[in-house]
Amino acid sequence: MAISMYQASVPVFTRMLNNLAAILEKGVAHAAAKKIDPAVLFSSRLYPDMFPLSRQVQIASDTAKGGGARLAGMEPPKYEDNETNFAELIARVHKTVAYLNTLKPEQIDGSEQKSITLKVRDETLTLQGQAFLLNRVLPNLYFHITTAYAILRHNGVEVGKKDYLGK
Repeated sequence: MAISMYQASVPVFTRMLNNLAAILEKGVAHAAAKKIDPAVLFSSRLYPDMFPLSRQVQIASDTAKGGGARLAGMEPPKYEDNETNFAELIARVHKTVAYLNTLKPEQIDGSEQKSITLKVRDETLTLQGQAFLLNRVLPNLYFHITTAYAILRHNGVEVGKKDYLGK
């Protein structure tokens, strides 16, 4: 039995973003329990040339909403990337999930061969829908969620594989 493009995208995106929101909530709780300024975690990075936690979450959000929208043949909504605290970052993740929940299977199913063009930095890429989802969107989403998880874990937040994978 074949898996649909919708089932391989939107439910996966929403599950991982909901897991990310729960991980961020654990970061908030950790900061409160340890009397750490949450801004320290919010701006933490794994290495000086990497993006901080806040940007990792923004990119994960952009990847999911952009992936879903483009597969549905729509322009993704634009977010300002102006979150300054955990509450705003978590709200952004929930806003992204709410947007993704507006996408219907009939908008995305059958998009395997759809030509998708996107601008990445100074380059324009054109991919077929299935390659876009499997080789660009999903790996990018997992990378940034994993990096956000690793930043919090590195800073002592008690998260584990169950938090990453969710229920």
